[in-house]
Amino acid sequence: MAKRERVQLGGRVSVHDSVQEMYEHIHRDGLTNVWDRFDPQEKIRCNFCLAGVSCQLCTNGPCRISDKTDAILGVCGIDRNAMAMRDMLLRNVMGTATYTHHAYEAFRTLKATAQGKTPFTITDKDKLYSFAGQVKVDTNGSPEQVAIRLADFLNSELYRDYDEPSTMVEAFAPEPRKKLWRELAIYPAGVMHEIKDATASCLTNVDGDFVSLAKKGLRLGIACIYGAQIGLEMVQDILFGTPMPHEVEVDLGIMDPEYVNIVFNGHEPWIGVATILAARDPQVQAQAREAGARGVRVTGSIESGQEVLQRFAIDEVFRGLTGNWLTIEPLLATGTVDVFAMDENCSPPWLAPYAEKYGVTLVCVSDLVRMPGVEKHLDYKPTEVAGQARELIRLGIENFKKRHGRIKPRVPRKVQKAIAGFSTEAVLKALGGRLDPLVDVLKAGKIKGVVALVNCTTISTGPHDYMTVGLAREMIRRNILIVSGGCGNHALEVAGLASLEAAEQAGEGLREICRSLNIPPVLSFGTCTDTGRISMLVTAVANHLGVDTSALPVAVTAPQYLEQKATIDGLFALAFGLYTHLSPTPPVTGGPELVKLLTEDLEGITGGKVALGDDPVQAANGIEEHINKKRAALGI
Repeated sequence: MAKRERVQLGGRVSVHDSVQEMYEHIHRDGLTNVWDRFDPQEKIRCNFCLAGVSCQLCTNGPCRISDKTDAILGVCGIDRNAMAMRDMLLRNVMGTATYTHHAYEAFRTLKATAQGKTPFTITDKDKLYSFAGQVKVDTNGSPEQVAIRLADFLNSELYRDYDEPSTMVEAFAPEPRKKLWRELAIYPAGVMHEIKDATASCLTNVDGDFVSLAKKGLRLGIACIYGAQIGLEMVQDILFGTPMPHEVEVDLGIMDPEYVNIVFNGHEPWIGVATILAARDPQVQAQAREAGARGVRVTGSIESGQEVLQRFAIDEVFRGLTGNWLTIEPLLATGTVDVFAMDENCSPPWLAPYAEKYGVTLVCVSDLVRMPGVEKHLDYKPTEVAGQARELIRLGIENFKKRHGRIKPRVPRKVQKAIAGFSTEAVLKALGGRLDPLVDVLKAGKIKGVVALVNCTTISTGPHDYMTVGLAREMIRRNILIVSGGCGNHALEVAGLASLEAAEQAGEGLREICRSLNIPPVLSFGTCTDTGRISMLVTAVANHLGVDTSALPVAVTAPQYLEQKATIDGLFALAFGLYTHLSPTPPVTGGPELVKLLTEDLEGITGGKVALGDDPVQAANGIEEHINKKRAALGI
């Protein structure tokens, strides 16, 4: 089991100049940070854990698999393949549970909004009625009546029983996939049941068959996308508008220390939207000016910010997106943030020293989030969110009075333009309401294929976002269109690849299409949660061509993925029949039969397979080879 290698870029920690600048500032200030904490951990990294052959589940352990000591089974008798797959399944339960938490919050927010108990409104009534009709919810009555019925349906779908097929799967999954999933016994029940069953299967001495555990992982992935992700994104569209392309601003340079700056961070949009609405009140702006500020501004960080960025225009209140999760410490170190509000996930737990050093008020706005040294908690409740938003603004104004003039701001000067707001509806609109133009350019080879880039960001294989940005540049140069989501999407936006000017970096064919449709070569589809939305676009193309999803010149990549939400998206992609590139290598290499299943045998079962590789060029070579193979099979 060899140690992993990390790419070095001349001592840089990030491909983004703004993050690099702020890292050097933080380092000089002597604060602990992600990058400086990585190296000591790397020196003591456990190779058994990296290979997935370490288990701490019971008191007979910890157990490790080692041929050198003839320890070829755990004490209970579990082999190396099942040990690695069981660990992978447990991690994916976490990712699914977090997506499901987001879905639950979405559904109860829709219901409370329809009952007039939130500051939100039903913005996209057409989508409300069309989506309700697709899932067989009664569409008679007012929008509020339909929304209540839809919310109740979606909540009940989380607990869909084993004995009747999922309405969401039946409505949105391709017919060939549904047939295959039934044959393979991976057609799911409700996502709550799949979470329960997957977790119970990982108990000591329950399921020790790696193939069985792998199938449960695939079933969990399907349940996550159709039971949680698609529903929650459709609800967010109904509440805040279906994304349509518009120009936005990103990177740390959007921060202005002369304003009261409220930054919302995490994966859910509720607190951010409510604060934007509250900050548009002239009285609120007047209060900020009385405190010596120019006004109140609300800015997004990581996925919460991206959810809003996809739907809201930049104006004097909403200022855009700072970046992905590795940008959080650099953001706080700018000395411009008054309130940093943290929901659901992706808030590093050691931020209190930054709050003290740079004059920030930290607030947990989800009951999932707690961290040392943070005492202010405003756990989101739909019926209380208007008051919670006003309280965040009050805290921000009070913080500004203490911060301004005491903390010396340092703001990188980089502001990047990007085009956000792509969705299946937006793509169809750009194509004149039909998929034929997309099919025609695929047949002509102007676009070779489409890659969904959905990932987090990590420094385990090299500098911040180096692999994500490098791989994206390689793919667009080869005339491969990218649809992006997650922290990787933020990386591409900040790197300028989601701008119209990025077409100049694309191959000749893709560049021509970008210019004719006035789109960038990277279509910003949103967050990791938009994996479900992306699957709807892939399904629409497959249905249009009358083929299975596995036959399309389409691939998935998760370069520099970090955690459990990314890996459950990957398991869904495998169940969906798609070539799925992962970097870094997941901790399964200690199970050779499991590796063979994922990288070779699975292609003959679901049509999907795992491809590995930490080098952008080599990864792009594999993706392009796969796309060319699918093009040849389709005769295009």
